[in-house]
Amino acid sequence: MKQYHIGLSEEHKAKYAIIPGDPGRVEKIAAFLDDAKQVGLNREYNSYLGYLDGEKVLVVSTGIGGPSCAICVEELAKIGVDTFIRVGTCGGMQPNVMPGDVIIASGAIRQDGTSKEYLPIEFPAVSDFFVTSALYKAANNLKYPNHIGVVQAKDSFYGQHSPESMPVSSELLAKWEAWKRGGCLASEMEGATLFIVSAARKLRSGAVFHCVWNQEISQSAMPKERNEDTSAAIKTAIEAIRILIKQDKE
Repeated sequence: MKQYHIGLSEEHKAKYAIIPGDPGRVEKIAAFLDDAKQVGLNREYNSYLGYLDGEKVLVVSTGIGGPSCAICVEELAKIGVDTFIRVGTCGGMQPNVMPGDVIIASGAIRQDGTSKEYLPIEFPAVSDFFVTSALYKAANNLKYPNHIGVVQAKDSFYGQHSPESMPVSSELLAKWEAWKRGGCLASEMEGATLFIVSAARKLRSGAVFHCVWNQEISQSAMPKERNEDTSAAIKTAIEAIRILIKQDKE
């Protein structure tokens, strides 16, 4: 049956999916697959299907935020996907997280709304151990500077970047300080939703991010660097899928 939002069906069935947020990043990721072809384009969902080490792999964009991410994961699961890797961008929150670094999420702060409609807030949003281990091994194999730990998953981009302008500014600023003190590595927008939907639907998922900039560093006297090249995070995800394919076959 053709899925309502992503427009894919069982004929596109694959075990593995790489899910960036940006539809424009899909073709860049799919270029690392063999015989990759576009198989769908609807709303924010740009879909390519190709092969990696003989196994089918889908690359499907989720758009921005939890609701569209949850729809993508739900519908991909219905056509047979059970292993997901999100490739996203983030902003660093710790002083040692630099623009260009690779961030691997072991868990996510549930500052989204979507995940609350799946599981109570007390349930942790954590990545799958084996997917996360594959991402960590991949990043180190490729010799990319990387960090592994908790990320913040939020619903409001401008709630992070212009918190002082919000009527709930005191709450936003207090929580941001708490996340930093707790060692949160970076801020993004879909990780918690992905991990919670995966838990509810018995799927495997992990997430790797490219650090574009560091908000904390930019507010200090240090140089305000930006890095828009997502290649390291993409190659880490591809290598991790290779590792998982090999492990699954064994």
